[in-house]
Amino acid sequence: MTTTNAPPETARSHGGQAAPPGKRRSLGDLKVAMIFLAPATLGFVVFYIWPTLRGAYLSFTEYSLLSAPKFNGLANYERMIHDSFFWNALVVTVEYVVINIGLQTVLAVGIAMLMYRLTKSITVRAIILAPYLVANVVVALVWYWMLDVQVGVVNTFLSWFGVDPVAFFGDSHWAIPTVAGINVWRHMGYTALLVFAGLQTIPSYVYEAAEVDGSTEWKTFWRITLPLLRPVLVMVLVVTMIGSFQIFDTVAVTTQGGPINATRVIYYYIYERAFTRFDFGYASAMALVLFAILAVVSLVQLKLLRARESDLG
Repeated sequence: MTTTNAPPETARSHGGQAAPPGKRRSLGDLKVAMIFLAPATLGFVVFYIWPTLRGAYLSFTEYSLLSAPKFNGLANYERMIHDSFFWNALVVTVEYVVINIGLQTVLAVGIAMLMYRLTKSITVRAIILAPYLVANVVVALVWYWMLDVQVGVVNTFLSWFGVDPVAFFGDSHWAIPTVAGINVWRHMGYTALLVFAGLQTIPSYVYEAAEVDGSTEWKTFWRITLPLLRPVLVMVLVVTMIGSFQIFDTVAVTTQGGPINATRVIYYYIYERAFTRFDFGYASAMALVLFAILAVVSLVQLKLLRARESDLG
């Protein structure tokens, strides 16, 4: 009689059959992955999820540091409807967003095209990215001194051409464009590199075919480059829009909301209500409304600009 040696016992499932080695390995990998993700997950819950839920709760209360939260229903939201300062802050923020996104996107695309056509040097990319690596507060302080109406180097330069001193931060007509210009200067290099990366994904044969067909540079840009850049531009516009609505540092360092509320953006108004007047319930309600606005605008952008579709097919 011929006997066969049975294989050694392996880990068995609940049905008594041996578990496949691949399944055991995947379960082990999952446990290792969970261990590595645990610190980041804990930080995300403690510093993002919990404050968000806490803020949503406080938006329905009357709360200051001197007393416990007192539930007041929708009173904060009703108050917001009649708050002229809130609506002014929202209008000022939208004005800033339009200027910032418009200038930053146009300049970033122009810089990216120049890099793509003329040079792909890493040194040039580093120089273009350099302003983005400087802290917002430092950038704001430097430009605040440079644009000072009395001793600023910019007004000194303008005086050589007979131009009267300009109160860039003291004139209500110049304040928001100036704040937007500072942030465009800081961020356009980073945005340009994102667009530049998108340009490198466009196949060269597309441009070769356009050249054979006799297309000019201008027609090629509008009919080929921009449509094929759409997924990258959508991402850039959404991220820029969200960041623009959250403008705070530059305003806090330079104008503190002035002159005459001309630069009191929504983030700065929320800060004033929460940490100057200790009206945390009302500030939380405004923050929640701002979150809803950003979510709706982002979804509308993604839908209208067809973010998940590509013209390269």
